[in-house]
Amino acid sequence: MKVAVLVAILGVSASGVEAGQADRQSAPRAAAPEAAAADRIGQAYDQFLRARSLREDDVNGAIAAYRRAMTLDPASADIPADLADLYMDEGRYNEAITTAEQALKISSGNHEAHRVLGMVYAQLVGGANPRNGPRNNPQDNLNNAVLHLEQAIETPPTFADFTPRAVLARLYVARRDYDKAITVLPELVRQGWQEGASLLVEAYAAAGRGAEAVKWLEEAAPDNPQLYANLGDFYGRERRWADSANAYELALKESPGSVDLRIWMAQSLLQTNSSPDVTKAREVLREAVAMRPTDERALYLLSQAERRAGDNTAAEAMARRLIAQNAKNPRGYVVLAEALEEQRAFQRLVDTLAPAVPTFLNGNDGGFAAGTLLQHLGFAYEELGQFDKAVTTFESARKLAPNDPTLTLYLMQAHLGAKNYSQVIDLAHTMRTERPGDLRFARMESLALRRSGKVDQGLAILEDIVKTHTDDSDAVIALSQAYLDANRAPQAAKLLQDAQTRFPDDAGIALQLGATLDKQKKYSESEAVLRQLIAKEPNNAIALNYLGYMLAERGERLTESVDFIKRALAIDPDNGSYLDSIGWAYYKDGKIDLAFDNLKKAADQLLTNSVVQDHFAEILFKMGRYNDAIVAWNRALSGDGDSIDRSDIDKKIRSARQKLPRK
Repeated sequence: MKVAVLVAILGVSASGVEAGQADRQSAPRAAAPEAAAADRIGQAYDQFLRARSLREDDVNGAIAAYRRAMTLDPASADIPADLADLYMDEGRYNEAITTAEQALKISSGNHEAHRVLGMVYAQLVGGANPRNGPRNNPQDNLNNAVLHLEQAIETPPTFADFTPRAVLARLYVARRDYDKAITVLPELVRQGWQEGASLLVEAYAAAGRGAEAVKWLEEAAPDNPQLYANLGDFYGRERRWADSANAYELALKESPGSVDLRIWMAQSLLQTNSSPDVTKAREVLREAVAMRPTDERALYLLSQAERRAGDNTAAEAMARRLIAQNAKNPRGYVVLAEALEEQRAFQRLVDTLAPAVPTFLNGNDGGFAAGTLLQHLGFAYEELGQFDKAVTTFESARKLAPNDPTLTLYLMQAHLGAKNYSQVIDLAHTMRTERPGDLRFARMESLALRRSGKVDQGLAILEDIVKTHTDDSDAVIALSQAYLDANRAPQAAKLLQDAQTRFPDDAGIALQLGATLDKQKKYSESEAVLRQLIAKEPNNAIALNYLGYMLAERGERLTESVDFIKRALAIDPDNGSYLDSIGWAYYKDGKIDLAFDNLKKAADQLLTNSVVQDHFAEILFKMGRYNDAIVAWNRALSGDGDSIDRSDIDKKIRSARQKLPRK
């Protein structure tokens, strides 16, 4: 009901009374209808007030009073608009819509009627029971909600418009009217709507206005520190991990009891690949787990942080804790597999994963969890030398993701270990037809051909690749290794020396050249290449280990050899090849205890590496453990066969048997 009308009716002045009396004297017939109309409007107002007083305790009484008011004053849009609001509060959406539309027929600009219609349609969009509302499709409800809420908001907006504006902003985002949402949301956030900040960031991102989002958040967050969490999220979307972590840390100062902020901060820290950040992430996650011991995200991330900080035992403990808490969460098994892989504890990995994988084969994630775990399981079988099981495992993983070329490569690698060369050749040939630009399959086919005795045919594949892919240094390295395998070291050296002019800064080319010169027994030249590479890349662990091992193998400058290998181990402490190298250097230097400890660790890890098993057998023989030495030499013979002389190992086995006591 228009307040102005009521004021006009009730706010009568003395002069107005006198004028009225004069009018009645001159026109008594006209006064009666005006008085009756005023009386009806007054009665309508009384019923309107009565309806409002009854809304809380007597809904039916309130509706009856509204209806009487509408009958007494049919020209008022405010009365049906208010009744429509009551119907909306009661969930009677059809009646709310009908009554609000009745109000709009009286006054098309009635803000309250538009507000009710907008809010009703918005609730239908949000999933309100359609039995209590129109059976429009969701898009129609969305469009109707936006249409009416836009007309419900006064110009300029008032604080009373806060809720309709907030709902309208959500609807704009739902309708992908991101630019409109961006015009509405900043003021709502300034008025204290925290959820609006996330919505604004989402709208900025979806509209492709990321820079504006960051700028707005950076300006707004100092005055509203709770926005730092939104800023951290947005930095994360842009992969600005350090900035993201810093923003979450500022948010944490405002909310020091928040577990979620600690988790989000740690996630960003772990993405920076910085050792100090990994340590900091671990500290933050330990706090999070202490505060909320059952939080699965925190346990998962803490296992990762412990592993990356070098504490694989703690990483394993966190992973097993997560599994014990929820064996249906595949992430617990994933981080456990990673922790056990770092420890080279492949048998324990198999013992845990093999019975768990079937649980995830029929999951709702399209087999993603099972596929990930099958990959870890397949790699473990390979490390244990159980190549047939590895083949079966990767075949299972490939069935879950038949179009994943990487899984096909893993399967081919397992077939190589099992010496199933024809299967590798067939798979590689098929994949080369399907993916001619993926050179990995050409290299795999070449290797399988060479191992099956078709050396020239295998080399021809790689030679063609080098000719046609002149910018691919990996192709050069692959061909040079193939030449070495085929006892064509001079060709390998020439290829690599020519490649150095095209790839002067490629560490892989330099490393392969150093190895090739070593194979040619050009030790001084090999050493010069490797030292030059180490001077350029002091943390190149592979080069450090290779040079250290090369010196140890020749029994030269063993102190320097150990120093090089120690530097490699400082970078990768659990690398079995590096442990073998330092063990072999100590063996050559006569330091048997140090040699044994390192060679045993290496042999336990690299069960199929023939050279490593040969080295371990040598020290066992020297220690008088002849039976154990024979076992290790037999493992060398059944291993990969690389860089060993089988006849020489046979002689060693016969020599060890002669040392055994006669029965």
